[in-house]
Amino acid sequence: MYCRPVPRLWTETIETHRREVRDAILETAGRLAFSHGLLSVTMSQIAEETGIGRATLYKYFPDVESILAVWHEHHVASHLAQLAGIAEGPQSPDMRLRSALVRYAQICHERRRHGGDELAAALHRTETVAQLRRQLLDLIAGLIADAAASGIVRDNVPPSELASFTIHALDAAGDLTSQAAQTRLVDHLVWKALALPSERPSGG
Repeated sequence: MYCRPVPRLWTETIETHRREVRDAILETAGRLAFSHGLLSVTMSQIAEETGIGRATLYKYFPDVESILAVWHEHHVASHLAQLAGIAEGPQSPDMRLRSALVRYAQICHERRRHGGDELAAALHRTETVAQLRRQLLDLIAGLIADAAASGIVRDNVPPSELASFTIHALDAAGDLTSQAAQTRLVDHLVWKALALPSERPSGG
């Protein structure tokens, strides 16, 4: 039996449509979880808000938890991309490090304010999120190593250990109520622990 090949344009159009539907599902589920709480979100709600049928929704995801797990992974990856952009910027090593720390403090605050910590804790920890967390640790460690090579940051402690301390310290930024307070946390606590005794943060 002769079968005509599927036109490439048609294939690309279908793939684009599926990607758009999947993105809409993720966005809708995240918004519902923030607005109404994780336990109140149902597949029927997500389907109705997204504008698709339940049968279509189940073709993409088996349950609410799997949708929110992927949504969470996407958010973590987006934040990591922002920090990577800072790390690759044209600033001096110390300013790249400080800018990344300030942005991470802001991310921690945004996550806490929107209930992201509770959402992440309720979802199963995925290998993807664990891998992204390791990439975050490596990124901050690389920035610290660059600053140490420039004589700004202490080199008597391995960068990986300093990075782990820094990330855990900045997680406290979620409880701070202003950007000024987040910046003070970076400049007067975290930077003091990282920098040589004679150095002060360039942006402080």
